[in-house]
Amino acid sequence: MIIGGIDLGKRPVMLAPMEDVTDPSFRLICKEQGAAMVYTEFVSAEALVRDIPSTVRKLQINAEERPVAIQIYGRDPDAMESAARIVEKAGPDILDINFGCPVKRVAGKGAGAGMLKDIPKMLEITCRVVKAVDIPVTVKTRLGWDCENKIIGDLAPRLQDCGIKGLTVHGRTRSQMYTGSADWEPIAALKRNPEIEIPIIGNGDITSPEEALEAFEKYGVDAVMVGRGAIGSPWIFKEMIEFIEKGSYSPTPVDKKFSMLKRQLIESIESKDERRGILHIRRHLAATPLLKGLPDFRPTRIRMLRAETLGELNDIFDEIQDKYF
Repeated sequence: MIIGGIDLGKRPVMLAPMEDVTDPSFRLICKEQGAAMVYTEFVSAEALVRDIPSTVRKLQINAEERPVAIQIYGRDPDAMESAARIVEKAGPDILDINFGCPVKRVAGKGAGAGMLKDIPKMLEITCRVVKAVDIPVTVKTRLGWDCENKIIGDLAPRLQDCGIKGLTVHGRTRSQMYTGSADWEPIAALKRNPEIEIPIIGNGDITSPEEALEAFEKYGVDAVMVGRGAIGSPWIFKEMIEFIEKGSYSPTPVDKKFSMLKRQLIESIESKDERRGILHIRRHLAATPLLKGLPDFRPTRIRMLRAETLGELNDIFDEIQDKYF
């Protein structure tokens, strides 16, 4: 699959942009595990234009994680155009526009998936961003605002006409948030549409190697994007790619899984500080499938998610490995 001259290989699996998740450390680990492309946390265009330090820091990318995309969101066309120029100077391979975030503080203010209620403005923003930069621009969105308004079939060609080089579609509407099951049929319909010439990337409920392969074979997408299924599980990319290429995969050894989580913890602390670094990594520890289903694990889980120092967490990790693995 090629996006704007960037060859991501055959049947690529990509890491989705996720706030408070896809920091530089996690992106690099996922890249090392085989993610064809990684995305930053989404970046507020208005905050970027105002030069808010915490937002500007999100533009930090490393050569080792390329190809990498920076994603921006906002509702003001002027701010989005200005932010796009700022992002281009940060040197990403691709600039992605977020028209899919469903959370109230974003969509409720007309940004992210909120743009699905104002298609003229969405198209204006897209066209202006494309014209503002020389790097490839892509879009990530949803099927529509709600189940009565699944407009992606009509919307995709119009976004393509703006000049985007790729389109990622999450198989839910905004009203669904993350509930229910993702509907991949409208995504498959885009691939059958002769008007669509740009790559179509499918997203939603891809949490296993088998689901990743099915997305390619059943729905015909050009690439698969993995979001929540990668949280606390960066090794999922290696397993998915093996299964896609060979029809089987070797599960990642437990000690390697623990090593990746410990590395994330240490690098999170190094980039922030001990308190904030541990708070940041708790989401990965809470979500990791490595610790799901362990008998009588609840007391240990509570201690793990309440630990406040690196020493405490390392001791708990050692205890878990000794007791369960």
